[in-house]
Amino acid sequence: MKRRVFSGVQPTGDLHLGNYLGAIRNFVRLQNDSECLYCVVDLHAVTVWQEPMKLAANTREVAAAFLAAGINPTNSIIFNQSQVSAHAELAWVFNCVSRVGWLNRMTQFKEKAGKRRENASTGLYVYPNLMAADILTYKATHVPVGEDQKQHLELTRDIAIKFNNDFGIDFFPIVEPLIFGEATRVMSLRDGTNKMSKSDPSDYSRINLTDSPDAIAQKIRKAKTDPEALPGPAALINEGKEIDPDQEKARPEAFNLLSIYAALSEQSLVSVLGQFEGAQFSSFKNKLVDLSVEKLGPIGNEMQRLMADPGYVDGVLKDGAMRANTIAEPILKEAHKILGFLSP
Repeated sequence: MKRRVFSGVQPTGDLHLGNYLGAIRNFVRLQNDSECLYCVVDLHAVTVWQEPMKLAANTREVAAAFLAAGINPTNSIIFNQSQVSAHAELAWVFNCVSRVGWLNRMTQFKEKAGKRRENASTGLYVYPNLMAADILTYKATHVPVGEDQKQHLELTRDIAIKFNNDFGIDFFPIVEPLIFGEATRVMSLRDGTNKMSKSDPSDYSRINLTDSPDAIAQKIRKAKTDPEALPGPAALINEGKEIDPDQEKARPEAFNLLSIYAALSEQSLVSVLGQFEGAQFSSFKNKLVDLSVEKLGPIGNEMQRLMADPGYVDGVLKDGAMRANTIAEPILKEAHKILGFLSP
């Protein structure tokens, strides 16, 4: 039996290179040997207030990015979360299975709520329980995760174990993480110490997936650098797998651009460092421009075309929701039976 993979992306708008290299590109690869469900998690989005028309547009943008990057809507299931009610229903069950102490340890809530914790929505607080429901609604066996989601996946495993133990049954799987390699953490083009983010006020800090080839080229040429020649493989430690922290701290922008090149060219960082050792940034940036336009230009063009045809995108989401429901409904029904809920 194929492994079943679930992952979701929030419809927050302005998808960028970090979203592509950290998540969406890996989604495309996984569909070759896995049963994949890719969800636009609009229920998660409303843990903070959303302008309704903008939320709808952003939901279509994420779906368009999935399609433009190469996710096949026939082989994989692409849908938006709110069209499958099992997510919300199972999340309530998990609100009752999960423990307050577990949620109090979730660092993302502390980061997002900040000093205004008392004014944060309860949805933001129980967000990890909904994430667990997203995964276990389909009995997914594997989830691709970044560093910032590892803690939530551990909670999903804890919830599954507790549910199974509470009812003396082996029902929910203990999901496994899928962690990928080079440049899963892409930094700002203007400040190599900060993550690439849509919230950065400077559009030059990121490459948006909808950027034109000219915009991509301009942003890379204006990316922050330093006056030294590019480093070589000697900058790596642990058998060439990690950048020396002291060197990365001294030259964050250099290593960020080199890591982006490695990821887009699907080479190891040690190979790229060997290729460009001693080169000047001007010549390296020209190579990075050519590579970025080659890889990202077609995705941006296809996204623009799809976003101009919302009827088609909505049709893909509707079909995906129907197929997702076909998987989710019997699992939810069985969970109800285990819980002792009477069915109609």
